[in-house]
Amino acid sequence: MAIFAPAMEYLRTLFLEHSALQAIIVLSLISAFGVIMGRIRFFGISLGTAFIFFVGILAGHCGLTIDASMLHYAQSFGLVLFVYALGLQVGPGFFSSMRTEGVRLIIPSLAVLGIGTLMAIALAYACGVSIPDMSGILCGATTNTPALGAAQQTLTQLGIETNGAALSCALTYPLGVVGVIFALVLLRRWFVRPEDLAGPDAEHRKNIFIASYRLTNPAVFGKSVSEVASESHHHFVISRLWRDGHVSIPTSDKRLAENDILMVITTPQESDALRLIFGEQEAKDWNAENIDWNKIDSELISQRILVTRPEINGKRLSSLRLRNNYGINISRVYRSGVQLLATPDLILQLGDRLTVVGEAADIRRVEQILGNAVKSLNEPNLVSVFIGIILGLMVGYIPFSIPGISIPVKLGLAGGPILVGILIGTFGPRLHMITYTTQSANMMLRALGLDLYLACLGLESGVHFFETVVRPEGALWLGLGFLLTFVPIVLVGWAALRLMHLDFGSIAGLLCGSMANPMALNYANDAIEGDNPSVAYATVYPICMFLRVIIIQLVLMFLL
Repeated sequence: MAIFAPAMEYLRTLFLEHSALQAIIVLSLISAFGVIMGRIRFFGISLGTAFIFFVGILAGHCGLTIDASMLHYAQSFGLVLFVYALGLQVGPGFFSSMRTEGVRLIIPSLAVLGIGTLMAIALAYACGVSIPDMSGILCGATTNTPALGAAQQTLTQLGIETNGAALSCALTYPLGVVGVIFALVLLRRWFVRPEDLAGPDAEHRKNIFIASYRLTNPAVFGKSVSEVASESHHHFVISRLWRDGHVSIPTSDKRLAENDILMVITTPQESDALRLIFGEQEAKDWNAENIDWNKIDSELISQRILVTRPEINGKRLSSLRLRNNYGINISRVYRSGVQLLATPDLILQLGDRLTVVGEAADIRRVEQILGNAVKSLNEPNLVSVFIGIILGLMVGYIPFSIPGISIPVKLGLAGGPILVGILIGTFGPRLHMITYTTQSANMMLRALGLDLYLACLGLESGVHFFETVVRPEGALWLGLGFLLTFVPIVLVGWAALRLMHLDFGSIAGLLCGSMANPMALNYANDAIEGDNPSVAYATVYPICMFLRVIIIQLVLMFLL
């Protein structure tokens, strides 16, 4: 036994004796096991990163602990890192999602949020559940850990114990995941008709639409491209022009002539109206997935160029004068997985991918202007990350008064960084701030922050978790959590189908986004053809995540 004594002491020091080293090892182990277990599917469903939460609970139940100050630091830093990176990633598309088609998706998602919050308040008083415990139940039912972080910050500010909120969230979280999937299954079985399922490319056609027109309207004969664009309130880009069998890139001063054939990049809503401007629309479908644009003609090629030069960041597309100076055309811009129409007033950002059409020599010159140096974007811009976090924390701890609340409200660790992240992601390029991070780098920051937060939250909650499950209030919490998940989803899902006439793919995505439930989104993507669920999820997720963080604080402030 004496031989093993040093080894046992070594292991005890590493795993049980409180120190910075022990805290790092314990949290890393919990995160590693949670990630591995999260990949396992049960009946086709996996909990993903959320499994770290439950591994932490089990570790806490078994008596594993870390230093309280280390736990508080790691939990706070993880939450801040996650929500700031999330805000930075969704920022570029946050405000644009408020327009046109995005509004039709956001309205029902806000209804899910509102119905769930009102139900939680009503059920708390009807069933005698304390408001702090109900805040945890609501966060678990909506699988929203940033909202739980905001709730804990508010409760701490009010001098109220936060363990009840963490326990109730841990108890209702699994049903929150499964309940959304169960509700989607029932919605599809009970209410969805064949016509409610859109085609696989429906959402792609909503964003960008390509059409060709034969110029037959005498009103535009002899006018330049810039004159036609300025006199029209429609948004479009003329990508190519065929005249007498010859194809060219129309510059802004190019004069249009009868029987010119124009390839126009626009939106589906604008395509019919453009017939009144140009004339006859040709029958050819330019929106098919398998079109080889470089074989359309022998003189022009199409290439995507990545914006990597910092001096281009924040500039309007028209200010570069690429079409007139180099004889090329930019038809589309890809940003954060979303296609944008390349209108003259579009503000470019580092990391944008521009679809450029022109002759090979001209495209090479434009490539030098825009950069296209992929390696330069692979280097993380950590200065903007740290400055953004500092600004987010400063904003989060600015007190502001709301009528009816006796103490000032603060956005806290969850609200401040996500708000600043969204604002920097949106407006940073206009101020020539380099805010771009690659998608993989952003996902790494978010995953690291969320893993730390969930590991700490589970470890803290695990001490009293299982004794809570067997108590009568444990069963009550489970029932209330399922109601808060299931009822808003079914009510709003039915209304979106029958009253708003949205397709079921978009409905499934917005419901998953409003509940911040990526696990349910995985199910929707597997069960529904096309990318409508993912597009709708990305549209509503940022605003719902932000509002849940704010609303949970307001509820606690008003009712406690």
